[in-house]
Amino acid sequence: MRKSGLSAELLAELRRDVALANRIVHAAGLVSAFGHVSARVPGTDTFVFPTRASPALADADRLLVLDLDGKQREGEGDPNTELWIHARIYAARPDVDGVAHVHSPACVALGQIGQPLQVLHNSASVFADGVPLFERVGLIRTRELGDQVAATLGQRRAMLLRGHGANVADVDVRRAAIVACFLEEAAALQLRALAAAGGRADALRGFTPEEAALVSEQIGADGPMNRAWQYYVALAEGAL
Repeated sequence: MRKSGLSAELLAELRRDVALANRIVHAAGLVSAFGHVSARVPGTDTFVFPTRASPALADADRLLVLDLDGKQREGEGDPNTELWIHARIYAARPDVDGVAHVHSPACVALGQIGQPLQVLHNSASVFADGVPLFERVGLIRTRELGDQVAATLGQRRAMLLRGHGANVADVDVRRAAIVACFLEEAAALQLRALAAAGGRADALRGFTPEEAALVSEQIGADGPMNRAWQYYVALAEGAL
């Protein structure tokens, strides 16, 4: 197993970010008692993961370290049982250092009516390559199911799980949490647009691929993403 070359200070910062990301998805209404956000320890085959509790209760001092085979390497307490979502996405995607599993209501609704996500506004442009749907219902509690989830996600940034929520994978845990919020916002706006259009999906005016690529580059830049992170941290900490 590869060992981290990160300093103790940077590892502590990573743990703080994981705890914050979990509290963010709760504050944004993407989870309640269930759900979880994790971060790969950079340069290793391990990831920082919450104990089995609501994301709202995530604490930097009580996080676990797991490996890609689901083994607990550090920390006290039991991990969330859907650890395989994270372990196997990290195994399949060396480019991913942050994963969020959320139970976003609008994402559930969109998946259940069989509507693919459309790029209808700026923040949705980061999903221009599509958001696939994992059709199997139920919890992801085995390595095999984790591998199936990772295969469905492929090289994309996000996926829906039918009747279950969504998974988001990005280059770090901050972006994973932010993009999970973007995904729920996009799904909610699409549901509102469908209602206004009388359920006619063909009446929705989505961005062209060229428009989506342009806006995705703008939205995905460090400046806007850092601004979004600051906003969601303030939301999670009750400063808003």
